[in-house]
Amino acid sequence: MTIRYLHTMVRVLDLDASINFFRLLGLRETRRFDSEEGRFTLVFMTPPGQKDAHVELTYNWDGDDGLPSDSRHFGHLAYGVDDIYATCQHLMDNGVTINRPPRDGHMAFVRSPDNVSVELLQNGEPLPKAEPWASMKNTGHW
Repeated sequence: MTIRYLHTMVRVLDLDASINFFRLLGLRETRRFDSEEGRFTLVFMTPPGQKDAHVELTYNWDGDDGLPSDSRHFGHLAYGVDDIYATCQHLMDNGVTINRPPRDGHMAFVRSPDNVSVELLQNGEPLPKAEPWASMKNTGHW
């Protein structure tokens, strides 16, 4: 048996806000499908140079009353970053709350506009502990 990872799908309420959030993480739109008949749009966001690491954003044109208010049942997406401090600062500068700051120089959590938990992990060894991150408290849940 052969199995190949294809993508992770998350439902979104505001397609533009969700696309912008994943762009802040460095992902780019690589494919889009609009279905007039099904009244939905699928947007595939992918990190540069990673052809098989898609997040599929599913947007239902007529709304999505079935979307849970807390997407923790999903788990989380995880991305490796070259500088976790710079990445978190970039996100904060653009209005994203750092729910679990990278106090250890290794791991942080943020939430998408649709409450999807996103884990950020430092590539390689953890960075040395540094302020303001080392003393920053958690915000909300992650």
